[in-house]
Amino acid sequence: MVPLVPLKRLAAAALVGLLAAGAATVPAAAAAPALRQVMFVGNNWDGTVDVIEPSGGYSRIGRLSVIPDRAQRLTEIYLNPIKLAFYLGVQQGPGEGHDQLVDDMYTTPAGDALVVSRPSFADVVAIDLATGALRWRFPVSGFRSDHMAVSPDGRTVAVSASTGNTVHVLDIVTGRQVGSFATGDKPHENIYTDGGRYLWNSSIGEVNTALDAPWLDFTKGDRKITIADTSTFSVVKTVDMRQRLDAFGRRDLSDAVRPAVFSPDESKLYFQVSFFAGLIEYDVTTDKILRVRDMPQNPATDPDRTTWVNDSRHHGLSISRDGAKLCVAGTMDDYVTVVDRATLNPGPLVTAIKPYWATVSADGRDCVISEAGADKVTAISFATGRAVASVGVGDHPQRVRIGQIPSGWTAP
Repeated sequence: MVPLVPLKRLAAAALVGLLAAGAATVPAAAAAPALRQVMFVGNNWDGTVDVIEPSGGYSRIGRLSVIPDRAQRLTEIYLNPIKLAFYLGVQQGPGEGHDQLVDDMYTTPAGDALVVSRPSFADVVAIDLATGALRWRFPVSGFRSDHMAVSPDGRTVAVSASTGNTVHVLDIVTGRQVGSFATGDKPHENIYTDGGRYLWNSSIGEVNTALDAPWLDFTKGDRKITIADTSTFSVVKTVDMRQRLDAFGRRDLSDAVRPAVFSPDESKLYFQVSFFAGLIEYDVTTDKILRVRDMPQNPATDPDRTTWVNDSRHHGLSISRDGAKLCVAGTMDDYVTVVDRATLNPGPLVTAIKPYWATVSADGRDCVISEAGADKVTAISFATGRAVASVGVGDHPQRVRIGQIPSGWTAP
């Protein structure tokens, strides 16, 4: 056996000789690939994500499956009676008879993976954008995952575990949990504020029961906004909108906060609530409701509240970058409208089939909505309030998010 020390000396001498001769240098790290902004559209019922241009004509770039492990997940579910019961409950309840295979999605900072919450599989996964393979998987507490939010620095992603009454915060690259906190019943929307210092979560309670008459509102559970410090994940404040709405004189409204957006300075919160065709303005500093605006109602909408999808008459809200306009999706009323924030007056009603989400285009000019009932996304100009483009996508699009992919990317 050759002694170890002479081998070390020989290797060192060889390296010195090569460097002196200029024959070898340590190669520089490979440059990171150039990235481009895109828009991701989650097709909830078929488990795919469409990648489209994030502004302009919104043409489709490619489509990605986010359920490469579907057979494995279904095997696990069918072998576990409790998991199977909840799986079927999600399918027949919020899924309207379909599997819920992609709820929300964000890309990693390097643009090399898409992180997706999958309600029917009760998990969050990272899908490699180059190969379509699973990178990591995080099972949430309970039996259903829901809305997510990415931190301003792009390093963490928060996901609502809707039957576990928990928000998990994960390292977006590794999937490792970095923290969690308890919420009200059925946590839903998540929003980072103050540069990522705080995380706001709203819980919506039991939305898939038929106990929808106003006098049965008490059966919907504990609904509140929970605000956590993201350095410690301790809860620093809770806000029960029931008390604020009652003080404003709107005891008729649900306190289940649905889609919500902050004004650019984060002093005002605008949100929708269950069963309500309209929006609400809340002042963060004074902790009071300032305005409630009823929006137009479609006379063709079935007045039976049990027919409204998951208790949401209106579900989808975004705000222009200058804070001057709000974009409101009238889900069960089949329209979208751009609202003047100063007056809360709606603009033209743009016909849309079951609009389910609203976001802002990459260039800030348009509100982009998912039309879950028509399998397309449509862009509405903030300036004119008129539709400017539509593109077909997969089955039952819901969440729409801006992200990034490597330049020249093609779907695996």
